[in-house]
Amino acid sequence: MYKKSVIIAILLFCSTSLWSQDSSGIPKTLSLQQCIDLAIQHNLQVKEAQFQSEIAKSNWSQAKGNLLPYINADITHGINDGRSIDPFSNGYVDQNVGFANYGLNANFLLWNGNSARNNAKQAALNYEAGKMDWQQQKDNITISVILAYLQEQSVAEQLEAARQQVLVTRSQEDRLKILNDQGATSPASYYDLKGQRASDELNVINLENSLQNARLALTQLMNISYDTAIQFQKLTTSGLPSLYGANMQDIFQLATQKLAMVQAANFKKSAAEYDVKAAKGAMLPSLYLNGGLGTNYSSIATRSYLTGISDMETDQYVLIDNVKVPVIAPVSSYASQKISYGDQWKNNFNSFISIGLRIPILQGLQAKNRVQQAKINLEKLSFQASSVQIELRREIEQAYMNMQASFKRLAKLNEQVSDFGESFRIAEIKFNEGAITSVDYLIARNNVMQAQNNLIIAKYDYLLRTKILDFYQGSLTF
Repeated sequence: MYKKSVIIAILLFCSTSLWSQDSSGIPKTLSLQQCIDLAIQHNLQVKEAQFQSEIAKSNWSQAKGNLLPYINADITHGINDGRSIDPFSNGYVDQNVGFANYGLNANFLLWNGNSARNNAKQAALNYEAGKMDWQQQKDNITISVILAYLQEQSVAEQLEAARQQVLVTRSQEDRLKILNDQGATSPASYYDLKGQRASDELNVINLENSLQNARLALTQLMNISYDTAIQFQKLTTSGLPSLYGANMQDIFQLATQKLAMVQAANFKKSAAEYDVKAAKGAMLPSLYLNGGLGTNYSSIATRSYLTGISDMETDQYVLIDNVKVPVIAPVSSYASQKISYGDQWKNNFNSFISIGLRIPILQGLQAKNRVQQAKINLEKLSFQASSVQIELRREIEQAYMNMQASFKRLAKLNEQVSDFGESFRIAEIKFNEGAITSVDYLIARNNVMQAQNNLIIAKYDYLLRTKILDFYQGSLTF
């Protein structure tokens, strides 16, 4: 019974998950964080920055590898036919010879003015800059998504208020229709309300179209197919927010420490400094250590061995009593035997070690020009790093002033909504009692409606301003 309940619960969960997502795996209801994650995942500029970061990482790995010894193993097998040199005897032979050569060579850079080490440090800093460029692209798309999401939320709230206003207007229209049918009110008042209801419904249609456009823009930022069924989670924005706490100087200080674009510019400048050092080092002598091991094999390599000794008469003689007596001498007998592969491997083994100094004298002015270009690049990147901070300070100052102005506007609009709301409440009572005309009523109603609409826009505008300042401080939350 317990297992059956568990299975039913799992099936219900899977069913719920299937109904909450479309065929592409996109949830039907998206939060701001999910929108940002999808945008980062699918954005083309983010992908491009990621590839560049991976290339920079590969370059760093290669720069570190250049500090290691270069080691090569050579293995050669072949057959010579006709007149050739026997690799065993090093003499000419005229027959079919099978041969093999084996070698292991190493080359190690001992010193070259620290050029290789500075290149490795430069590559490491370029990799860090690449990661920051990648993060900057993520930050850019994050801000764009927040802006689009808040626009969608603002229009959605305006649409909700407009629909409520249609209900209020329709209620008054229904009341006046009854009175008009009874001859108890002026027909003009009834048609004024009827025309206002049509205007309210037209406003709803316009806002519905604006909402679809806002959602389309948001899905395009996420690079996903637009689906009218997708809904966006409502943000909690109740109540009048308080004034942003941090000041401009604190925001700027945190931004220079945490913002990806500032760090990227600083990393690029530091990398350029090591590039200058590496270029200068390339103009100095280079010291190398070389070494190697080797052996070879020949298919016709042989060695002789003694098979026996016998006495044989020679051409020489001695006189004994004027008689020539031949001289008998021992003669050794030999036989040939091929040398085995293993014996040749050991017997022909050789090694070498050397140290070399390479002194650059004239290389078509390449080294000198590279130093000059590296210095120019350093000046350019230093200027860019300074420019980034100058531009950042300007942007923060402007964003902070926009935030303050937005807060003041929000506070004033909140007062206006309260005042116009009270005015409309009184006007509605008087209109229901027949003490004022429909024109006066609609003026009061439109005033409060416009104030409410402006308050909604100002509320999301202020929220956006605070999010931008949060972004500059590296403390963006959703």
